[in-house]
Amino acid sequence: MTTEPPDGEHGPRPLDRRSPMPLWAQLFDDLRRRMEADAFTEEFPAEHRLTVEYEVSRHTVREALRKLRADGLVIAERGRASRLDTRRIQQPLGSLYSLFRELEGQGVEQRSEVLRLERTADGTIAGQLGLVPDAPLIVLERLRLANGEPLAHDTAYLPAEIAEPLLEADFGHTSLYGELTRRCGVKVTGGRERIHPFLPDIRQAWLLGLADREAAFAIERLGRAGGRPVEWRETVVRGDRFTFVAEWSDNSRAVALAPRAACPSS
Repeated sequence: MTTEPPDGEHGPRPLDRRSPMPLWAQLFDDLRRRMEADAFTEEFPAEHRLTVEYEVSRHTVREALRKLRADGLVIAERGRASRLDTRRIQQPLGSLYSLFRELEGQGVEQRSEVLRLERTADGTIAGQLGLVPDAPLIVLERLRLANGEPLAHDTAYLPAEIAEPLLEADFGHTSLYGELTRRCGVKVTGGRERIHPFLPDIRQAWLLGLADREAAFAIERLGRAGGRPVEWRETVVRGDRFTFVAEWSDNSRAVALAPRAACPSS
């Protein structure tokens, strides 16, 4: 029978030297466990401390830390102690979510710079919403900031016949879905998303603070209220600050991955 260490979930657990799993991999797993238990909110332990706590060599510790850095969980800079990467945002897959609520729920201070909020018309997007080509739309374009740093460039289109009251909303620190429910009496209940790697254009890269030809994620979302399409959204998210997370089980529905034909650069 194993005994729980004195510090409970926060403390180190002994590594099994008889296990076929390498010590560095066991150490990596245990550090992940302690991170999820919020053990390192004050500081992340230095290499020497970890060698003492786990009774392993510095090489073992460095291999575990290398994997933590590669997975974007720890930041290591020359001349500074390693620290947790709290800039990365986790986003669930396969569920209806509001980026505003997800950021707030993860303790991230978020706000938006509204770049455009107006009536417009776009035949292609109207078609996505099941409308006639010249149907009036409301467009909301925002630069989403997390802890003061650019996270996403977000543009949402909605039918003007239901979304006209949104023109009076202040989206500096509120959610589109919340305002849509409060002001328009419309609640988004589901939809679909397509996510793919993307090279932002010059304007998007400048807004997001990305280097030339630095890749990001592009997210296309069709939101529905009941069976009616009410939102078409195009979002470009910084790849270095965003992680998509999915949970699955043996009774989960299978998802087909459709091959995508190569497109010439434009």
